[in-house]
Amino acid sequence: MKELDTHRINIDTIDKEILELLNKRAKEAMSIGEIKKAEGAPLYVPSREKKIFERLTSINSGPFPNDALKAVFREIISASLSLEEVQKVGYLGPEGTFTNLAALKQFGLSAELVPVRTIPEVFDNVERGRMGFGIVPVENSLEGVVNHTLDTFVTSHLKISGEIFLEVTHNLMNRSGDIGDIKHIYSHIQAIGQCRKWLAENCPNIPVQEVESTAKAAEMASRDDSTAAIASEMAVLKYSLRFVERSIEDNSSNYTRFLIIGDFEPLPTGNDKTSIVFAAAHKAGSLYEVLSIFARKNINMTKIESRPSRQKAWEYVFFVDLDGHKDDEPIAEALNELIEHTAFVKVLGSYPKGEK
Repeated sequence: MKELDTHRINIDTIDKEILELLNKRAKEAMSIGEIKKAEGAPLYVPSREKKIFERLTSINSGPFPNDALKAVFREIISASLSLEEVQKVGYLGPEGTFTNLAALKQFGLSAELVPVRTIPEVFDNVERGRMGFGIVPVENSLEGVVNHTLDTFVTSHLKISGEIFLEVTHNLMNRSGDIGDIKHIYSHIQAIGQCRKWLAENCPNIPVQEVESTAKAAEMASRDDSTAAIASEMAVLKYSLRFVERSIEDNSSNYTRFLIIGDFEPLPTGNDKTSIVFAAAHKAGSLYEVLSIFARKNINMTKIESRPSRQKAWEYVFFVDLDGHKDDEPIAEALNELIEHTAFVKVLGSYPKGEK
């Protein structure tokens, strides 16, 4: 017991030192905030935050794990920012969705996270200055792109400030935790699609119906003993439900990519991604000409997606992700060449690559 008490006393002493250092750090952050406000610079800069995480994990000698280290400093940064100004962040709601989890992962508990009904409304709130940032889903590794997000970027002046990858785990839940009570299952169309095999094998005779979000499904399940939802762990806590079965997704390698939207562009980090949208000239071989520019410049194109232009029938715009920053020489040269071979081209943002 003497040895145990000694370790506890040591921990109390260390905790006191940590508290003193946290307050010292907070004062430095507040001073930086005052300088930024005077210069009209944004308080929250995802590229700076990423560099902090990279520096800390590179010098961490353990045994404290890097994942936990990031989580701790996420909240330290979030709390420090709130002393300067509470970050107001809109996300595709309602509460308890995966977009809510992505917002929490990026901005921490001290930010004001505001659920918004639709993706265009998230853009609109940020454009009007009601919120500093927005979080919107853009693609899932299994179900593909979120068309509403891509379409809204064509007309919005907002920039992509960062990206978040969230591992998606779907859970079947209801009020009792007993599968025998379930007469109906509800969820978002993408969640249902990602759990088809499990549902066919385990609930073949239970009707599965689509609703606008996984959180809405959880809310419905909280009001009806015969209803179950496929939703996130966050929904279990918010709606006081019980797990019937955890992790029912058909593919364990299931990620959703979210974009942080704002009205500024982060500085280069050396590990960036650039997203653009363009309309190829309406002539034979025009798309080939555009893509060959990237090939000649040795630029890695990590994604291409086409969408109807919504201006004329049978005309399309193309969304492309490139490795690198728009100010890197090869990409800057390619973007200049693109002007000659496209009806229009728009840089949606250069931003730090997200971590899976």
